[in-house]
Amino acid sequence: MAVASRLAYFFAILMASFLVSSSNAQLSTNFYAKTCPNLQTVVRNAMTAAVSKERRMGASILRLFFHDCFVNGCDAGLLLDDSSSIQSEKNAGPNRNSARGFDVIDAIKTKVEAACKATVSCADILALATRDGVVLLGGPTWAVPLGRRDARKASLSNANTQIPGPASSLTTLISMFSAKGLNAQDMTALSGGHTIGQAQCVTFRSHIYNDTNINNAFAKANQAKCPVSGSNSNLAPLDQTPIKFDSQYYKNLVAQKGLLHSDQELFNGGSRDALVRTYSNNEATFRRDFVAAMIKMGNISPLTGSNGEIRKNCRVIN
Repeated sequence: MAVASRLAYFFAILMASFLVSSSNAQLSTNFYAKTCPNLQTVVRNAMTAAVSKERRMGASILRLFFHDCFVNGCDAGLLLDDSSSIQSEKNAGPNRNSARGFDVIDAIKTKVEAACKATVSCADILALATRDGVVLLGGPTWAVPLGRRDARKASLSNANTQIPGPASSLTTLISMFSAKGLNAQDMTALSGGHTIGQAQCVTFRSHIYNDTNINNAFAKANQAKCPVSGSNSNLAPLDQTPIKFDSQYYKNLVAQKGLLHSDQELFNGGSRDALVRTYSNNEATFRRDFVAAMIKMGNISPLTGSNGEIRKNCRVIN
């Protein structure tokens, strides 16, 4: 074989190898088509039962996915309990006494293991459960890219510093989402996840008592649920339809009825005002952008290939 031919052959093999290794690092919507063909049905049925029992659970699982993906990527690190080698992210400020739904993921994992032993990651189960929870509350559906593996570690420090808080400014929100590869439009659409669910008094107290960019009647109504001190865990809905996925959240922002300071920052004379107004008037546009942003968020730094593991129990490493 001539030198030129050998070089061309070597280059072709090298490129083929690169393409194979690159494709292995990508997620795929049909990742379990052969190894666990009934996966999506198993997860959907379990989530249907969980949401039928408690409608709020759809929002709780969505929040779990968001808080997981923002810390070292979507790797189920948030699901790990404390151990001799792990400081659980469950104890971080954004999660302690508020993150919920772990028992639902455990129940789904048990059913998935019965169907396909040691095959499906907790990270993928959480991604699918999140989509199904949104759909069950009237939200859009999407094909979930799969193939994530589970982390063997957690990061309490990153959970304390990398998840945007309820007192965040618009600048902070844009910056923290950008650090995860999500642009300002993604941030605005993902914030619309607050169209479902509730928030604890401690997260919105400052906004309803101290901020001026808030509807007075709305502030007073929530002050009745959230006194100046105490009752930190009292709940208020994030919009008037907390178990229905719709565009009411954005209508509230336009009316200065955002429950959290960080919510109202999206419509406060800044760069997001126009898009918030668009979403408030055009729910189809919001739903489309929400789906795109959810898929993008689900692609944050996944563990694939031989990285990580497939946990047998979502709470502990193998």
